[in-house]
Amino acid sequence: MNLYFRLLLLFFKIKRNQEYQDLLDTVDIDYKALPTDCDINLHLTNSRYLAMMDLSRTWMTERVGLLKQILKRRWFPIVNATAITYIRDIKPMQRYTISTRLVGWDHKYFYIEQKFHSVRGLHAIAYVRGVFKSKKGIISIEEMLEVAGFEGKTPILPSEVMHWKEMLEQKKINNLPK
Repeated sequence: MNLYFRLLLLFFKIKRNQEYQDLLDTVDIDYKALPTDCDINLHLTNSRYLAMMDLSRTWMTERVGLLKQILKRRWFPIVNATAITYIRDIKPMQRYTISTRLVGWDHKYFYIEQKFHSVRGLHAIAYVRGVFKSKKGIISIEEMLEVAGFEGKTPILPSEVMHWKEMLEQKKINNLPK
């Protein structure tokens, strides 16, 4: 239930937003780990990290000026893969920040990095691979970049993302029906 409340707060924040950032900028959003976000080990539960990442990507989409354009076109984001590494736990009532940034794209997918950090240091780092879809199918990277007004150079994907991409391809190859 508290995620619905956070989603409503995020929509309120989006409605009031008047500051925009460049497409490749890091976008921060602050949260507090509520007791309902935590498990019996008294730290943020694994599933809550992913849910908070969803909210943070929505905020990033707004801050880079894409949210209205996406909603207008009735596009919706689809996460294709996620890799997360937990480094240190987030305790109940602890404040933390999620930093989200688009690190690059390839012929089909865009890649986003999300970091959880606080005054205690880095808590987790995740990579998300996804696409935008419409009723007609997957939106091309070129069309998404055009809507975003991006005219810069394509960034080089970080080496860890390249390794992750290779692993994802191997998973597909190794699990195809024989």
